[in-house]
Amino acid sequence: MGCLTDITMLGLELSLIEILAAVGIAALGSAIQGSIGIGLGFIAVPTLVLLNPGFVPGPLLLSALVLTTLMSIRERSSIHTVGIKWAIPGRLVGSIIGAWILSIIAQENISIFFGSMILLAVIISLAGFSLELNARNLLATGVLSGIMGTTSAVGGPPIAIVYQKQKGPRIRGTLSVIFVVGTIISIISLAVIGRFGWEEIKLAAVLIPGVLIGYMISHHTKKVLDRGFIRATVLILSALSGLVVILKTIL
Repeated sequence: MGCLTDITMLGLELSLIEILAAVGIAALGSAIQGSIGIGLGFIAVPTLVLLNPGFVPGPLLLSALVLTTLMSIRERSSIHTVGIKWAIPGRLVGSIIGAWILSIIAQENISIFFGSMILLAVIISLAGFSLELNARNLLATGVLSGIMGTTSAVGGPPIAIVYQKQKGPRIRGTLSVIFVVGTIISIISLAVIGRFGWEEIKLAAVLIPGVLIGYMISHHTKKVLDRGFIRATVLILSALSGLVVILKTIL
């Protein structure tokens, strides 16, 4: 076939349209996450699965690692060290549990359950209730984030809901550090069960240019959202993330 239909890139047979679409999806998701702290998984998981199921979860997690590392450096002065202290151990435990669950239970059942839990948490928040920013809740949501991140590559909403009332820089900086460590753990967990290797690295290389573009865009968009729109945006994206995880499974 012609060069416009099939391109061999890093040993992967991808169409030019698929490459451009994957870069665009990664750019949009990264711009959103770079602006509020979450969003890449919500945008990328359902759309990348339609393009090529191989993009999820391993390649997307590796791409997210690049993004969150950059964000951690950018927002380093606003990082909430207490949050990191409790959420990261929770994420470690959750990632191990997530890898174990993937090895024994159908992924569709896992996705529907956790997607429903996120929707419930958002509804509770909108009703006027919110989780306190304390060690117990950070540990618990860290575990849930680890499970969801490893099983579906959408691990941000649980912890984001705990931080919903914090200022933008603190949300972005703290979540990014948590996600850096948690994503590394998730990738290692996937590698142990044979779900991450050279093929996943090659697919991640397709996404990373989009991640870098989105990150640069977020330098400008985050300034707009920091003017009082962070909490609403976090809740909206968390709810949509839950819906996406459920609908992706059902459809």
